[in-house]
Amino acid sequence: MAVAGVRELGGSVTRPKVALALAGGGPEGAIYEIGAVRALEESIEGLDLNDLDIYVGVSAGAFIAACLVNQLTPTQMCRAIVKHEPGEHPFVPETFFTPAIGEFLRRSTDVPRLLLSAAWDYARHPGDRTLLESLTRLSRALPVGVFDNEPIRAYLEKIYHLKNRTNDFRELEHKLIIVAADLESGRSVRFGATGLDHVPISSAVQASTALPGLYPPVEIDGRYYVDGVLLKTLHASVALDAGAELVLCVNPIVPVDTLRAVRAGELPHGKLVQHGLPTVLSQTFRTMIHSRLEVGLAAYASRYRGADVVLIEPERDDYRMFFTNIFSFSARRAVCEHAYQATRHDLLRRRDELEPVLARHGLRLRIDLLKDPTRTLWEGVGLPDPREPHPLVRDLDRVLARLDALTDEIDAERADEESAAPAAG
Repeated sequence: MAVAGVRELGGSVTRPKVALALAGGGPEGAIYEIGAVRALEESIEGLDLNDLDIYVGVSAGAFIAACLVNQLTPTQMCRAIVKHEPGEHPFVPETFFTPAIGEFLRRSTDVPRLLLSAAWDYARHPGDRTLLESLTRLSRALPVGVFDNEPIRAYLEKIYHLKNRTNDFRELEHKLIIVAADLESGRSVRFGATGLDHVPISSAVQASTALPGLYPPVEIDGRYYVDGVLLKTLHASVALDAGAELVLCVNPIVPVDTLRAVRAGELPHGKLVQHGLPTVLSQTFRTMIHSRLEVGLAAYASRYRGADVVLIEPERDDYRMFFTNIFSFSARRAVCEHAYQATRHDLLRRRDELEPVLARHGLRLRIDLLKDPTRTLWEGVGLPDPREPHPLVRDLDRVLARLDALTDEIDAERADEESAAPAAG
């Protein structure tokens, strides 16, 4: 007799293949995913996010997936983003925003040559093109990335060489696929797959996070690679193609809808435009990415019959993620806690939908935990709740309260003595 979620093949019992697919979203998305996977691990009985069959990561999700398969637990990652853990290389968001000074300098040296070339071109063909048209070749001097992604690779290389971890796909116990896009062919590339498993994991993540305009393309074996999210948002099909029967997907890249918040007076009208070009571009990018994701997921139902895909993502009116700066411990705490609570709320809201799906794979929602309104992320990872006062503050409050009570008692005794004095006279 087969146990729920377990299959019998040729007389032997095997567990269903479970996979995790993580999308991008930059450093903010990575922190959101940490909070979300912590909620998944805690809320789904039987789920061990360090012991899945297949991990697929793209962009920031590649970083989180590589950490999970390297046996960094969601608890450790939660602690690392808000506290420097002993024996660990500290997480510093500034690593992801190191100015590409070398790229700027290299490109600037091309300006004199390009100016001379433009002038010569105009002189040779004065009637064929205008001077302005000839000067357009100066665009070649623009840097291909504002930020340097080499510090990202170096950071990952360090943490993947700590505590028996590995920077080699071939030494992992479980399958890890990191997706990037080949710049010159426009095709997706699966680092970790046969033929591309010799590439260091840190270099693969660096390539997968190289969003054009922000980071320069990454050269690996003579070819240039950029962010894999340009082709697909999640690449969950990679896991399904590998035989996964349940794919848990986390996608932080959701366009924000501020209409409800504007009507409620929580945000001013035109908030996105007021934040300038980066915010407008982010909203545009998120809208295109998410619409493509919806089309892809709809196709999975007929293409991968018998497999289940569970998508976890923020609500569209969840503007907190969109306007949060993650450069402080407190902000990172807030994003991580918010993702944790939002994921718990989503799991409980979709209970009727998810319970039969998870049961098919031997998993179960822990409804008791999901219904606990007092539960926080930090309670489960062994850190004090930032909303709670420090123990010293609580002790001081008790001392001050006691002093107030004593003062009230003394004042009451004096008042009694003063009122009794005339009667005695």
